[in-house]
Amino acid sequence: MRTYECHLMGEDIVGEAWGKSKERVEIPINNYKDRQTYYGALNLLEPDLILEKYSTGNGENTVKFVESLQSKNSGKRLLIFWDGVRHHTGENMQNFLARQNEGLAKSEWKITCELFAPYAPEENPVEAIWFQLKSLLRRFYRFGKNFKIINLLFQFFAKYNLFNFPDLKRFDAFSQLI
Repeated sequence: MRTYECHLMGEDIVGEAWGKSKERVEIPINNYKDRQTYYGALNLLEPDLILEKYSTGNGENTVKFVESLQSKNSGKRLLIFWDGVRHHTGENMQNFLARQNEGLAKSEWKITCELFAPYAPEENPVEAIWFQLKSLLRRFYRFGKNFKIINLLFQFFAKYNLFNFPDLKRFDAFSQLI
């Protein structure tokens, strides 16, 4: 399973727009501080995006999200690929993993976490999904009158899979698992 956070912000809906030449096209954004954090996981065995909202990306919420993944995959072992951001590798997560895997041989761990190379979004198929969802939002900019609507559109696009699942064979880390 590949997990990652997405930070949806008010200015994400700003993109390119067609207009008459020599005329400035303005797209109003009410508050550049509008922000929503989403944790997402891509199930590698079946095309499924799991998306959950959190107040921020931190150690506590990372543990909550992984616990949620466990409950959705009851009795299954999880292999999670993600970047090395502090809250993925920090004390909260280390303590959680130690409790989950206590007394088990590494080959029997309930949760195994593998890290991507630092600053390598091209290795991460979830990044491709975030990009598509935000690009779709920009196409619907005229409906984004406020951040609440932008947020609802983002959730709608994700819920109904209005994006193309990335071809996992393109990603080195996954090509041998498939």
